[in-house]
Amino acid sequence: MTQPLRVVVADDQTLVRTGFKMILRSEGIEVVAEATNGAEAVDAVRRTRPDVVLMDIRMPEMDGLEATRRILAGDTDGPRVIILTTFDLDRYVYAALSAGASGFLLKDVSPEHLAAAVRMVRTGDALLAPAITRRLVERFARRDATASALHRDLAALTPRELEVIGLLARGLSNAELADRLHLSEATVKTHVARILAKLRLRDRAQAVIVAYETGLVTAGGSTAPSS
Repeated sequence: MTQPLRVVVADDQTLVRTGFKMILRSEGIEVVAEATNGAEAVDAVRRTRPDVVLMDIRMPEMDGLEATRRILAGDTDGPRVIILTTFDLDRYVYAALSAGASGFLLKDVSPEHLAAAVRMVRTGDALLAPAITRRLVERFARRDATASALHRDLAALTPRELEVIGLLARGLSNAELADRLHLSEATVKTHVARILAKLRLRDRAQAVIVAYETGLVTAGGSTAPSS
């Protein structure tokens, strides 16, 4: 029997936590703990070992960004973190993605989308709206001194993998990548998996950020030629 997904909800607003908990439980997703600030979130994750954390950014005592860093620091088997925000271009969202978060949701997300998002990140995918994520990266990459920059050496990648990560950073889905490169989707998924493994990244969200922060892709979407 499949184990239910286990989630921690961290938000300082009681109504938000209660609403999300009701939605998730109605979808068969277990909420194992709630937290009203970042410190409580870190403690809840250590105690309950959830699959996914829904993390608000702006909370008292310790904000969601610092909590995300502590939860994900050096733990490749840790939970997936989804950032909750009321702003789709909040600089803290970019910093959280750099710290290892798997994506973000606006707080007015529909119940169906919320449940689908939790299931999606648990399978290892990133919760990205490519256009929004690209705007985030273009706006804040190399400019936000507080962000946890992902320093990675792209020399480990093959020319084809460099091509794939460059297109991925421009917002292409696996299907679009397959069409552009005349490959099967299965082959594209293999390339993406190898890129993540070689660069020690959690998911596509971090791959997008790496492509910009290393200069492989520049603001505006152009890809730097490989040497």
